[in-house]
Amino acid sequence: MSVVRPDATSGLSDWLQYLESLHAKAIDLGLDRVKEVAQRLDLQLDAVKFVVGGTNGKGSTCAMLEAILLAAGYKVGLYTSPHLIDFNERARVNGEIATDAALVEQFEAVEAARGDTSLTYFEFTTLAILRLFSQSRLDAVVLEVGLGGRLDAVNIVDADCAIVTSVDIDHTDWLGDTREKIGFEKAHIYRAGRPAICSDPVPPQSLLDHIAEIGADAWLFGRDFNYSGDRQQWAYGGRSVRRPSLAYPALRGANQLLNASAALAALESVRDRLPVPQQAVRLGLLQASLPGRFQILPGQPAVILDVAHNPHAAAVLAQNLDNMGFHPYTHAVFGMLNDKDLAGVVAKFGTRVDHWYCAGLPGPRGNSGEGLAEQVQAQLPQVAAGAEGPSVAAFADPAAAYAAAREKAGENDRIVVFGSFLTVAAVLQALGRKA
Repeated sequence: MSVVRPDATSGLSDWLQYLESLHAKAIDLGLDRVKEVAQRLDLQLDAVKFVVGGTNGKGSTCAMLEAILLAAGYKVGLYTSPHLIDFNERARVNGEIATDAALVEQFEAVEAARGDTSLTYFEFTTLAILRLFSQSRLDAVVLEVGLGGRLDAVNIVDADCAIVTSVDIDHTDWLGDTREKIGFEKAHIYRAGRPAICSDPVPPQSLLDHIAEIGADAWLFGRDFNYSGDRQQWAYGGRSVRRPSLAYPALRGANQLLNASAALAALESVRDRLPVPQQAVRLGLLQASLPGRFQILPGQPAVILDVAHNPHAAAVLAQNLDNMGFHPYTHAVFGMLNDKDLAGVVAKFGTRVDHWYCAGLPGPRGNSGEGLAEQVQAQLPQVAAGAEGPSVAAFADPAAAYAAAREKAGENDRIVVFGSFLTVAAVLQALGRKA
């Protein structure tokens, strides 16, 4: 089915539908095409540029950087992906989500500039959002890498400071199946002579070698920056900046101090250009928000939303659940794409889940609820003879799975919704919530 090229009357949804049809492959890594169109657009970003990559923790680190810089009075652009509910979530200017009209204006400019050059949905929208930022007179831009680093469209931007939050196994079809291969891909967002922040406590040698090879300024967790804390507060320690007596970030979870430390190291590394007072750090950490990352909804039973979709993120989610206190039963609304490491994710939960509600997901990478339930059942630990193991049920979609979990859960139980951005988004929509 051919999609009509948008015209002057087309809205954002028309444009997004058109962009999905533009390129033969949804993912086509490489920078040549996107660089060519960027040159035609004469893209210039005069702001201080932060580029953030990593397997997990990217979104949280970006949210904290944005919030701290806004609290310090700077004009900030934030680009993240994917979105949960609305595409507009991907672009924020001074804390405000971009309007349909602002995005359509940029899409029209990219379409006019690209000529016969074919762009993927991600490449096209990245160029549009970068152009929006270039016209917004910003002091800083925070850009989240979509996939990997070396060949991701965001990597056309020369970062003034680049952060790799963590390196673990995900997207193996594109990035390789070892931490060394994936670390090599992610390290390519670093630039010669500029701060190269890595908050992974055990960075792959390939990443360290690339930093040395290009002559970037390595800032390593545990060597150049660190954190300490007690139950009431925590402190950041960098090369020459110490930030004592900080409240814990509003973002919940075991890894958030690691992510906050990376953000503070990045700010320390560019403090000559963007000085940030202590009060802005305190305020920013308290104001940073990120839907779907260990997000606990108010009310009973407790409902936890988490987009965890690889073993590393699942291990963090499991740890966070352990830190929550006692709940008689844990109900898992689980939907996962079929190119992910399901066995590795389910293994991280062991006996923590009492009832699995397996949800079908749409699209070519989706799975039926029945197919997912079979896979989950096969991965659950064996129970002793006569003992009762976790229940596993199949549902057409996340909304139906969530409705069943709500019906069965007691008010002191908890429901954890996880496995994919699609799973969390569908439940948020079913609840009538905006991301």
